[in-house]
Order: sequence, then structure tokens, then C-alpha cells
Amino acid sequence: MSEHQHHHDHGSHSHESHRPVVHAPQADAVGAYTRAYAEAQPDPGRTVVSVDMETSEFDWEFIPGRTTRAWGFNAQVPGPVIEARVGDVLEVRLTNRLPEPTTMHWHGLRLPAAMDGTDMVQRPVDPGETFTYRFRLPDAGTFWYHPHTHEAVQMEHGLYGAIVVRGPDEPVLDADRVLVLDDVMLDDDAQVEPPGGWIERHNGREGGTRLVNGRQEPELTIAAGQVERWRIVNAASARYVRLSIGGRPFTIIGTDGGLIPAPLTVTEVLLATADRVEIAVGPFAEGEVLEVVSLKYNRRSITWPHDETFATLRVGAPAPSRASIPAMLRHIEPLVRGPVVPTREVHLGVKMSLRGMDFVINDETHHRDRPVVVGELQVWDVINDSNMDHPFHLHGFFFQVLDLNGEPPAFLSWEDTVNVPPKSHVRIAWMPDDRPGEWMYHCHILEHHEKGMMAHFQVVRPGEEPPPPAHAHHHHG
Repeated sequence: MSEHQHHHDHGSHSHESHRPVVHAPQADAVGAYTRAYAEAQPDPGRTVVSVDMETSEFDWEFIPGRTTRAWGFNAQVPGPVIEARVGDVLEVRLTNRLPEPTTMHWHGLRLPAAMDGTDMVQRPVDPGETFTYRFRLPDAGTFWYHPHTHEAVQMEHGLYGAIVVRGPDEPVLDADRVLVLDDVMLDDDAQVEPPGGWIERHNGREGGTRLVNGRQEPELTIAAGQVERWRIVNAASARYVRLSIGGRPFTIIGTDGGLIPAPLTVTEVLLATADRVEIAVGPFAEGEVLEVVSLKYNRRSITWPHDETFATLRVGAPAPSRASIPAMLRHIEPLVRGPVVPTREVHLGVKMSLRGMDFVINDETHHRDRPVVVGELQVWDVINDSNMDHPFHLHGFFFQVLDLNGEPPAFLSWEDTVNVPPKSHVRIAWMPDDRPGEWMYHCHILEHHEKGMMAHFQVVRPGEEPPPPAHAHHHHG
């Protein structure tokens, strides 16, 4: 048995007996991992949520009656929903049964750098190996997990899943439903198409088979008179979802970083790739049938936008409702009041190279950005110099959107992903807390990220010199 496997045969609840194992590109990463593992302790009265995850290839029916060779966590698409409470410790033992290395990135979770699941902080987990992630959960909200290795292939095959972390003061609704949206590009034999040509590299892949929780355009049911909490994750490679539920009003109660200050009733919401939204849906009348659709949205890709159905919602027999959404959901303190000077500019762009079109940050592929000091307010202008939308994602930290092209957002919120429209600038503010180490930010259109629209930076403590940069192991095809 290899050193990487020797801790995964313990019973699933014998937490104390695990000896952490790490393989990482930089010398100090083993120590950082070991410290983070040891420091992850649940709050008083909370627990360790222990999960075994195995990545593998298996047969799956995205389309009813047609078998596709999929990749997933625990032989399902999406992987299992991980449920926990604020103050719990999540301990996940990942065993890789895929034919290539993989990792698990914890999208939106504020965790130690050593547990972020990127090839900057760990060597990807080889086939047959096991790696343990362990960290405390500080925030309530809807998050997700996915590989940060060969993403455009691994995620397209089904490697992703949702995380629900509940806090002490949740609004009361009649049901709590997780809907993971995706699309997949299948050939005539219902198999996942291999990576495509220049249009796909330019646009990112948008597959013709639209999925909710791993199934093509399913039928959902809701009881008449009830109001449900829908936690929606956009796990697609490149597709933007401009969500409408039969054109009827619904209420936004949360975004990437959990609850927003006050409920907001709308008839549509735009989810860039990797975005999440929590909405209160209903009440409807018995017998109604509503289409859950993505309204056409022109993200300046080369394809022509049109409305596309994701699911059908049927309203069943009435049931009593206990739903109660308070007028104030959460207090969020603004990071910035009044005028502010940005501390850096992040330019998202494209440029031609010998490889064709490169996607760049500040004119570089895989840009190395300067360090950020713990406790120093960050105000970044994220500027899209290109002619297409890019969803900007910051690892490990939440930010507040201050403005889009000078206009403040509709509400104050905590986000980890924000859409930056063409020729636009988004100003964000965030505060690096005491979690030093290697972090990254990137466009979450997977093909753009893989072609270079990403950057690495270090968070350092005041007065400390940053360690020499790590050398990433890129498993990009």
C-alpha cells in the first residue's frame, strides 16, 4: 500500500487516527497542509462531517434510455450533496479511480490555502491514490466542489457536486431543493464529445443537452400553495443561465456568499458560470405547468442566443405552507463607504500568439500577480478589455461588488464570482484575513481558464517576505 493510501482504510468515523498525507509542488506545502489539517477543529457542540469520495468512470443516463460513459464522484452526476452546519469540520477522503490525476476545489469556501485543491498547493492526486481534505466551515450558503485539474474535460464528463452549509438563523420555507444546472455535448452515440475546434476554444463549450441534477430537462413538482427554497448552482463550462420560471415572480434570498440583507422579488436572474443563487419559489395554483428556462443572453460568443428549457415545473395538489421570509435576512457591513482609490487593476483580455488566441490577465497567460497583505483592504478594478463576457472568480475569499461601470449593484452581498460584461469594469472590495499562502483568480469559462486567463498571488502576513513562487503542475490537454 502506498503512503498516499494508508489513511483511507480506517472506519469512516475514526477521525483521530488519520495521519495526514500530502504531495505538493513546493517544499513548505507539507508543513502548511499538516498545520491546516491539525488546526481544523469543530466549534463547541458541532461535529466532524466525514465523507468518502471516489472519482471514477461509469455509465450514466443524461438522456433517459441512452447510456453515456460519464465521470463523477461516487458514481453519480452530480456527486452527492454535502450537507453541514456552520462550525462543523468537513473531512473528505478523495480516492481517484480515474485514468488521470485529479483534485477537489471547494468553490466559495473560506478555507486554508493548503486545502484549496489547486495544483499550486498540492500535487494532483494520481490514479489509485487517496488524499484527505479537512477544514472548518465558517459560512452558511450554497457552495460546490469540482476538480481544478484538466477541468474542461473532467467537469464536462460530470465531476462536480453541491455543498449546503446551514447557519443558526435560516428563513423557514416548505422545502429546500438543490438544483445543479449544466449542459453536455454528446455525439450521435450519446458519448461526450472530445474537446472541439477553434469556436469552442473561443466561446467555451456550450452543449446541446441541458441538465438539471444530471438529467436532461427533468420534470419537477411543487405542491400548490407552498413556497420552496431553491439553491441553484450553474456548473456549466461556459453557458450563462438567465433564469426564468414561467415569467413568474420569485424572490432572491441569497447569492454566492449566503443570505443577502433583504429579499428581492424579480422575474429573472442571470447566473454566470460558477454562480449560485438562492430563491424562494411559489406559491402557485394546482394544475399550473411552468417552464424553467434560460432566456436568451448574448454573451458575445459566436453562437446565436435563444431561449432554452432546463426543466418543467408541475404544480400538484395543495399542501399547507409554513413559509416565512423575514424582511431582514442578514446584516452585512459595507467594506467601503464613500470614494475609494483602487489598489490594483486586473485586465481580462485576449491576444494572438503562435498558439492562436490566448486568454490573458494583464497581458500574460497564467499571470503572476503581486502579493496581498493580511488586513489590508483590497479594492480591485476588474476590467474586461475583450468583446465577450468573462465570469471573474476569486478563490478562498468573498468580495463585495462596489459598482459596475460606476453604477452600484441592486443590493449589498458577498460574492466569489462576478460577471464582467464586454468593455466593462467591475470594482470589488475584499479583506484578506489571516490565511496566508498561494491563491488564484481566473475566468470561470473553463476553456478560457485553461488557455491562460488566470492569475496566482500570495497572501502574506505583515512584514513577512513572500516565499518563492510555487511551480504549478498543469495537466492541461
